[in-house]
Amino acid sequence: MNRINSLFSTKKSGIMSIYFCAGHPTTDSTLGTIQALQRAGIDMVEVGIPFSDPMADGPVIQDAATKALRGGMSLRLLFEQLRDVRSSVSIPLILMGYLNPIYHYGYEAFFSQCSEIGIDGVIIPDLPFADYLKYVKPLADRFDLRVIMLITPETTDDRIRLIDSHTDGFIYMVSSAATTGAQREFNAAKQAYFDRINRMQLNNPRMIGFGISNRQTLQSALASASGAIIGSKFVNLLDQLGDPQSAIDKLLNDELTK
Repeated sequence: MNRINSLFSTKKSGIMSIYFCAGHPTTDSTLGTIQALQRAGIDMVEVGIPFSDPMADGPVIQDAATKALRGGMSLRLLFEQLRDVRSSVSIPLILMGYLNPIYHYGYEAFFSQCSEIGIDGVIIPDLPFADYLKYVKPLADRFDLRVIMLITPETTDDRIRLIDSHTDGFIYMVSSAATTGAQREFNAAKQAYFDRINRMQLNNPRMIGFGISNRQTLQSALASASGAIIGSKFVNLLDQLGDPQSAIDKLLNDELTK
């Protein structure tokens, strides 16, 4: 069974996923960061593929991507660094990146390489859904990878049900239509959005991301979905501390308890 499906079949709530950008804070830190997150008890990890024009990302992740690119990180190098990742990592791994680098690498080559090294799923925020159905889904199915789709408060019910019926793994609920970045709280409008999606009784479990940075936002996400995805707050700590173990310890024991 795909590790993403296995996780959601055995753990129905309280799932914690962490995002970070490959090649940040240093070019060779990617594998060590994944290992540190697993040691800390994180359930799933999203590894960002740095790109020069990350349209869905706020300034923290944009800065991390810029630093990673300047350090020489690329999709090809990332695959090389993760070639033996499954000798030390057992939790689900997702690659999150924009369409341009994946398209130029080649869809089939990309999914084949993901399967070979043990990647479980991919998130491509700017992938048109029609292209997903026509070109990407057949390849993902062949290589047993999950393509995770994003929804926002502006996504219509019909669109959400279409996504739910043609995807597997989980649905990524973006907490707002804004870019990534910390938020102090989820207001009534965001909570109404979470409640609306829960009432739809979708087939796929949901994870909430964008803006989770403290106890209030974390607890709200965990109460409204299967789990939470934390990105900018962890990336910022990585940038400040330069060490993944110190960053995840501070995140779990300090930042998310405030």
